[in-house]
Amino acid sequence: MTTAAEYLERKSNSARRPGLSHLQADPSSPHTPLRTFSSTFSSPSISYRAEEEVLVFELGARHLSAGISGESNPRCRLSFSPDHGRRVGDYRCCLPEYYERTRKRKRKYSWGEDHELWRMDLRGVDLGLVEDKIERAVRKAFAEYLLLDSKNKRLVLVLPSLMPHRLLSSILSSIFSNFQTPSITLFPSPVLVAVAAGCRAGLVVDIGWAETTMTAVYELREVFCARTTLATRLVTLRMADLLKEYAESGTADTRKQASALNDEELGSGQFSPDSRYFDFAEEVSSRIAWCPIEPRPAITSSEDTVAAQTPEQGERVSGTPAEDPQQPHEHTKISIPSPLPPRKTLQIPFDKLSEPVEDGLFATGKDLHDLDDHEQPLQQLLYKTLLSLPPDVRSQCMARITITGGGSNIPGLKTRLLNALKAIVQARGWDPVSGKVATETRKHLETVRSNQLNKAPTGVKQTTATHHLQPQVKDSTDEKIKAGKMKTSTVTAAGEIRGVETLGAWAGGSLVAGLKVKGVVEVERDSFLANGFAGAKKESEITQATQRMSLLGPRSGVGEKTGWTLGAWA
Repeated sequence: MTTAAEYLERKSNSARRPGLSHLQADPSSPHTPLRTFSSTFSSPSISYRAEEEVLVFELGARHLSAGISGESNPRCRLSFSPDHGRRVGDYRCCLPEYYERTRKRKRKYSWGEDHELWRMDLRGVDLGLVEDKIERAVRKAFAEYLLLDSKNKRLVLVLPSLMPHRLLSSILSSIFSNFQTPSITLFPSPVLVAVAAGCRAGLVVDIGWAETTMTAVYELREVFCARTTLATRLVTLRMADLLKEYAESGTADTRKQASALNDEELGSGQFSPDSRYFDFAEEVSSRIAWCPIEPRPAITSSEDTVAAQTPEQGERVSGTPAEDPQQPHEHTKISIPSPLPPRKTLQIPFDKLSEPVEDGLFATGKDLHDLDDHEQPLQQLLYKTLLSLPPDVRSQCMARITITGGGSNIPGLKTRLLNALKAIVQARGWDPVSGKVATETRKHLETVRSNQLNKAPTGVKQTTATHHLQPQVKDSTDEKIKAGKMKTSTVTAAGEIRGVETLGAWAGGSLVAGLKVKGVVEVERDSFLANGFAGAKKESEITQATQRMSLLGPRSGVGEKTGWTLGAWA
């Protein structure tokens, strides 16, 4: 018999609204499950792609290196040559008679100008053509190597520290007008070379194409810069002269007639070798050229012997080369196939392949008083650069000499340059006065000083006369204090001549861009297209806080600037 409680419960269940369980899918039927992303087990590429990618471009007179920040090497290195600028379907360079036809000979100061993007002398430079070349190279880098869209990509541009404003304006306008880059941060290449070497101070020797620059960097700031026209371009020209002589005669008998490139030749307008020798000479210079560690032996007269041994007396760099039968490579010949007519294999002695480097960079066989200030050899310019620095800056820079650039890859060049600097410092010290009179005065003072130390005065005891020469008594308290400081402080190299290797300016820019460092010279796209360089603030308008910043600037978020300035390019 049913009770009242069971009846009421059954009635309430029947009065309820039927459920929708019959409309739900059967769990056994196929369906797509919902995916849940866990932060613990998610792919690391999701967070990596969310970061902003910064592009790093290094623009030089003959090449463009492009890549992404955080990488050790650029993804491409594009050169500016006549072959890369020909139109689609132009296959004249593949014809057999292409290299055999004669071409117009150019003067020596215009040697290799077709392979350059710009020159510091803008009187003969077409800036419109420069903008077109930059646009084509950057577009090729984006489309074939970077495989990225230029829109909303911040750009770090590495440039030489000295550049005309017209040229710099053309570079920025070409990138801003043809690509959707929101901002461009400019960094000087010497500072980034020091950063890539792991130094905050040092002397950067950049052996470039048209000139060699020596920049002293202290606390990531450029404090001094010196330049010379002895660079890779002159080495290539000397190598072309050498190859032409052996190609035409097969011997070096007529080589004495090929004079060196100096100011007299430039003024008289002598012609350079045929432009067809450019590619051949550049390839031989980059592959086979070398530099001896020690200078070549010289045959000098009795009057020039002292001048050749002591640079401060006659200021003579070196003499003419002499034959030494003891040299193991004196009679070793290198076979070089020539692609130019007459097509034959050149037999060039291995020792001759070092002469273009010595003549083009070290001015071998020339007197210093015959050279202008912009034609100083590398060893003399390096010594004068260190001599121009304050003593505290000099001690830091001379221990961190960084040699970079295309010419630094020549075997033996770095060792030769450092050895020559050590020889000059050992002979002259850090005395800015040079010459025969200065040398005689220095020797006389050394003789007087040595006589005073060896000769004791009469009527005075020996102990009282030489008490100032006795070593100082060591204090135990001072020794403990110095020992405690040595434990807590790091020992830095200073006061010695030492070379430091570097990864290059592009690697330094990649490192700085990966650290999210905001540069001092940061140009906004809208501001530059509206006002150009007129929108840049002057140095007096920069805030005091910005003046105290280093050249690399503050980290993002620490301090913001209300405008932009040209900084080192002002």
